[in-house]
Amino acid sequence: MPIQYLSGLTAKPRTGQADLHIGIILTMVAGALNAGGFLAVGQYTSHMTGIVSTFADQLALRNFALAGIAAISWIAFVAGAATTALMVNYLRRTSVRNPYAVPLLLEAALILLFGAFGDMLGKREPVDVSLAVIALCFTMGLQNALITKISRAEIRTTHLTGLTTDLGIEIGKLLYWNGSRPGDRRVPVKANRNKLRIHTTLIGSFLVGAIAGALGFSYAGFISTVPLSLALAAIAIAPAFGGRRA
Repeated sequence: MPIQYLSGLTAKPRTGQADLHIGIILTMVAGALNAGGFLAVGQYTSHMTGIVSTFADQLALRNFALAGIAAISWIAFVAGAATTALMVNYLRRTSVRNPYAVPLLLEAALILLFGAFGDMLGKREPVDVSLAVIALCFTMGLQNALITKISRAEIRTTHLTGLTTDLGIEIGKLLYWNGSRPGDRRVPVKANRNKLRIHTTLIGSFLVGAIAGALGFSYAGFISTVPLSLALAAIAIAPAFGGRRA
């Protein structure tokens, strides 16, 4: 049943399948917000490499206002991750059935709020755009820390650099020729095909989400944030409606 499936995404004990499936969903959300958000505010918000580089560039160019926005955006991402850690760790100690529900609901609310006030961004007022960028960075930090907690640091969803690096490493192992001589006791180099599958799936999910987000923001506008918000809210509240215990 759909409710049982959704409940299983945040259930305990964890399974590899549940980690992958919620990772796919959150990666698609991150891709949609990153690509669609760029069309709305002119800034990618899911990876901090670009944010920190922007800070350095603007500082060197003496654009101190833009450098300050970049710095605050980085702080917002850290604050989002810290918020997830505080909430999840507190809820775990209080023996709450689903300690991941609150961060998911908070993310859903923030995405919906971003969509609701999207019309203000049409005027491209610097203050409004800056606040939107900061809010999206906080949301991405919140989400990345959440999937890190859920998957025991095995999955990231908001950026592809690490995933792409790991994919390249496994491809290198896959292509490696284990030539050996009689009596050679060296351990052969073997690719982890499960990691290959997971990394490829998550990268593909981010791409699908990014395309959907870009098309959604281009043709439907900020209303396209509603499905993203509803998907996260459904995962969060499913255990309360008779699903498996979390």
